[in-house]
Amino acid sequence: MADNDRRGNDAVRNDWATKDFYKVLGVKKDATADEIKKAYRKLARANHPDSNPDDAKKHDTFKAVAEAYDVVGDADKRKKYDEFRSLSATGGFGGGFSGGFNRGRSGQAGFDVNDFLREQAGGGAGFGDMFGDLFGGGGARQRPQQARPRKGGDLETTSTISFVDALEGVMISLRLTSDEACPTCKGTGGKPGTRPHICGGCEGAGYVVAGVGGAFSMNETCPTCHGRQLVYDDPCPACHGSGRGTSARTIQARIPPGVKDGQKIRLRGKGSPGENGGPPGDLIVKVVVSSHPVFGRKDDNLTIEVPVSFDEATLGAEIKIPTLGGAPVTLKVPPGTPNGRTFRVRGKGARKKDGTYGDLLASIAVVVPEGLSDHAREALEAYRTATMATPLRDDLFREAR
Repeated sequence: MADNDRRGNDAVRNDWATKDFYKVLGVKKDATADEIKKAYRKLARANHPDSNPDDAKKHDTFKAVAEAYDVVGDADKRKKYDEFRSLSATGGFGGGFSGGFNRGRSGQAGFDVNDFLREQAGGGAGFGDMFGDLFGGGGARQRPQQARPRKGGDLETTSTISFVDALEGVMISLRLTSDEACPTCKGTGGKPGTRPHICGGCEGAGYVVAGVGGAFSMNETCPTCHGRQLVYDDPCPACHGSGRGTSARTIQARIPPGVKDGQKIRLRGKGSPGENGGPPGDLIVKVVVSSHPVFGRKDDNLTIEVPVSFDEATLGAEIKIPTLGGAPVTLKVPPGTPNGRTFRVRGKGARKKDGTYGDLLASIAVVVPEGLSDHAREALEAYRTATMATPLRDDLFREAR
């Protein structure tokens, strides 16, 4: 495993040793720091992906320019890079970075290049450890990166549907207003017809390094260009430089059968458009179910309150009750049925996820008449006389004591 890692590192170093960063930037080896920065900004501006969205060749040039400036634009890295290139050009690395020197200055084959680099540094870590900085191992300066694709934001909306539609499922239309790239500037934030320049706040990186205490630091989106790497002196008049706009659209959404009041349904890919080629976000629909004048719902069961008269509850009866969307059913009320008793009618409830149906729960509500005819009153008084010997509340007082 160690041999594989060494061969991989040697291949990377050999690849970097063959790159002439000065040539990439079009400057001489003895160019000043200002000349290098000026050359970088000119090339980055001319080849930036935002200014050339369909030109793959310029995209590659922009990456090469950014890579070159990342090294020779930093004084410490430039010094180490020049020393490294000088040794490579004069044969100081013998057979290259193959893991040995073909009988180099040590006089023996199989000599480790890492040992040699430490030797060049006088036994210290300085020159050998420069690869940690030069080949991706940290340092305050980071190479400019293209903005990564970002998923669009999720949208949330509320839709009210009827009780029946919630049970059976329904297709609804939703009018949405969402955030997207400004149609005037195509998301650049600049006034059409004007040209951008490299952001001075981050020097085209799109982010800045911020300390968070101690020896730790982290990258933050550049507050000047907001991660775009370029800035415009003249902002877009439509979006005022934000690069974002709003769009209105109507979509069709399927609400599945059995949805419950307050339930949220996620519709994949129906949210805000993504940025830089990223996928769209999701649409989250909160469903509000209207009440029904007769039926209620408890999980997968429907509920109904059935009014019965005193004599029906006392003597028993067979009564018809409605079902939702189906034929009435006959409910047998046995003699002596108390108020509030619930009967279960199988298979007449809400549709479940597996395609089966819940039950209809029918609760008895004994109705007390508001007025009585003379004949009814006489009959009820006769009933009272016949049953007054039954102590209804003796247990109540006994338990209270």
